[in-house]
Amino acid sequence: MRVIVQRANDAQVYVDNEVVGQVDHGLVLLVGITHDDGEKDVDYVADKIANLRIFEDADGKLNDSVLDVGGAILSISQFTLYGDCRKGRRPNFTAAAKPEQAEALYETFNDKLREKGLQVETGTFGAMMDVQFTNHGPVTLIVES
Repeated sequence: MRVIVQRANDAQVYVDNEVVGQVDHGLVLLVGITHDDGEKDVDYVADKIANLRIFEDADGKLNDSVLDVGGAILSISQFTLYGDCRKGRRPNFTAAAKPEQAEALYETFNDKLREKGLQVETGTFGAMMDVQFTNHGPVTLIVES
């Protein structure tokens, strides 16, 4: 499992020019799932992201998590995170999980974040989406299982 974590001041995801998910302050997650991912990967990554200390505390130090600051999450499924660009000019996506497996794990991942007390908004799995956000910092990290 591979997730790009971006701290955001605001974020929206559009499908067919309609907002289907938005948050005011928190994280934008681009979530990729590969063939051998399972429940253990989902648990690890959800816990890591919920508790990742990437927000400033009162002293301006990166000591607070998205939970600590009352932030929300915009989670976007992103199979292209497993695109292999080493050969040729067209990415190979064979490392990405099949849609049925990926969607089930993606939904489980979002549910795990909600169980931790986070507001989680999403796009539409498998749809062409437009994501807009303000990356605050900027802070961008990769979390992998």
